[in-house]
Amino acid sequence: MIKAFSFRLASSFRNRMILIFFAITIVPFIIFAYYSYMKSIEGIKNANATFSMSYVQQAKLNFETYLGQLNDQINEVVGNKNVQEWLERKPRNGEEEEVFAVKMLGLVYMMKPQIDALRVRVYPLEPSLYPTYMNTLGLSPQTGQEEWFRKAKSSIVPTWHLSMPKKGLYGRPLLSYVKRFTGLYDREPRGLVVTDLAEDHLRRFFSPSESMPGQKFLIVGADGKVLFDSFDNEWTGTSIPSKKFLQIREASTRGAETLEMDGKDMLITYVKMDSEPWSIVSLTPLNALTHPMKEMNQLLVLFLVIYLICSVVVVIYITLSFTHPVVRLVRLMRKLEEGEFEYKVPYSARKDEIGWLYRGFGSMTKKIEGLIEQTTRSERNKKELEFQVLSHQINPHFLYNTLESIRWKAENHGRSDIGEMVSALGNLLRLSLNQGKDITTVGREVEQVKAYVQIEQARMGMPLRVLYFFDEDVLALPFMRLLLQPLVENAIQHSIRDNFEKGKVILSGYIEDQDIVIEITDNGKGIPQTVLTQLDSEMENGKGSRRQGVGLRNVNERLKLYFGNHYKLHIETGEGMGTKITIRHPVLDSLREEEAGGIQEA
Repeated sequence: MIKAFSFRLASSFRNRMILIFFAITIVPFIIFAYYSYMKSIEGIKNANATFSMSYVQQAKLNFETYLGQLNDQINEVVGNKNVQEWLERKPRNGEEEEVFAVKMLGLVYMMKPQIDALRVRVYPLEPSLYPTYMNTLGLSPQTGQEEWFRKAKSSIVPTWHLSMPKKGLYGRPLLSYVKRFTGLYDREPRGLVVTDLAEDHLRRFFSPSESMPGQKFLIVGADGKVLFDSFDNEWTGTSIPSKKFLQIREASTRGAETLEMDGKDMLITYVKMDSEPWSIVSLTPLNALTHPMKEMNQLLVLFLVIYLICSVVVVIYITLSFTHPVVRLVRLMRKLEEGEFEYKVPYSARKDEIGWLYRGFGSMTKKIEGLIEQTTRSERNKKELEFQVLSHQINPHFLYNTLESIRWKAENHGRSDIGEMVSALGNLLRLSLNQGKDITTVGREVEQVKAYVQIEQARMGMPLRVLYFFDEDVLALPFMRLLLQPLVENAIQHSIRDNFEKGKVILSGYIEDQDIVIEITDNGKGIPQTVLTQLDSEMENGKGSRRQGVGLRNVNERLKLYFGNHYKLHIETGEGMGTKITIRHPVLDSLREEEAGGIQEA
């Protein structure tokens, strides 16, 4: 369907001109604007990627320097002689454990200003032996059973532990640096130093003086877990929402990509750290990068609208001045092809090719009208001659049989109905001849049928049930003669002849869509399908050898000769279901009505 519509759209000269105009004006402009926009976006992305990569690289260096300094500060705590001595021997009773708690808390408190972190805590390897100390820290003595504690206790390298907010303790995530330390001389494990880094300590390395709206910096662990999110810790503690990013990170230590993340298109720049298996990631929403282009896009759209309006004005001018006159001329030519000559070609005083086309087409139309008028007169003469020939085909054996019946009745019976038959026969002949005129009225045709039925009843010696239902305004209308009688004769002779007691023929007439419609219906045996098929073929060709179809062919051929194929007979029948024949006859013009009126008065 779309293909057919496209073909119709391109089949018109006017439509092709409009399409070509827009193709050479609007389309290149749109393509150029789109290309410029895409190149601008690409340039902005590349510039931002370069800037972000430089910043991430610098942040990486600063952060690793901080981590190195932090490790040195923690080593000062580990190397403290008192810390080593207090953790070397386990407390033997509760009193010793309380003394340990007071000393250790005091020492750590004094050393806290030397460490650049939120807080520092020293844990014994067995926290359950130091309940007073652990409770003072706000922790459970069973902390030693937690997974992070056991992992750090068994590791010879420092580990990291991310603590999410807990009610009553702190309201922000904490990234803790956990380092197991040993004795200074015996290398025996003594305890753990846990240093907590709050987001404020991390943010100072990932907070540029100027950033794009929605831009954020992440610290992503080796397993893809987000350890720090500069945007209010939105993703902290969860896996980064992009598996593709993790795959790309495995292939390279640094890079810049455009990926969809959390339902948004993001420009991602990342770099891996040297001291830790982490990645520092910068995320910038693409819509933030393209925001400066919105004003340019609005100006571009405004210019495009103005350009389009100007183009439409030019198209309208070309259409009204050139293509519309051509389209109107094409419509007149199509109407001429359909035989409609009432549309006059308007005169054009233009001196260009359009004017020459109109004047030449008008001259050609007048010549064609003259030729058609001449052909119409010749066709009418031909129809009159053909009608004279066809009129003599109307069942001549009927008159012969009728005369034989009159002679037989006169010789053998001498009954009074002989006079009625002769009278009916005279009436039938008078109505059939119709003073030599082709046009009679519907009423006179019905009278002719009644005269024929009266003669048939007298011949057969039994009544025939023939019913008439005609609208009053139909009977006076002009009508071609000798149309109904052959069809009624056909119904009586070939449909109800074998069952006159129950058989009947109904004639009805009315006006429909400016046509006279007459239906002749019988309840006889109907026409077999094989006979109907052969009869249709013979009626279509106007020839036939079957005696049964002479009347039908005659009427059908005369209707087609006078009024065209639209007015041929319509037969509805079936074996054992009767027959219905429909005649459509146009309501004739005033000239023929006057002719019919004169005949009726005569």
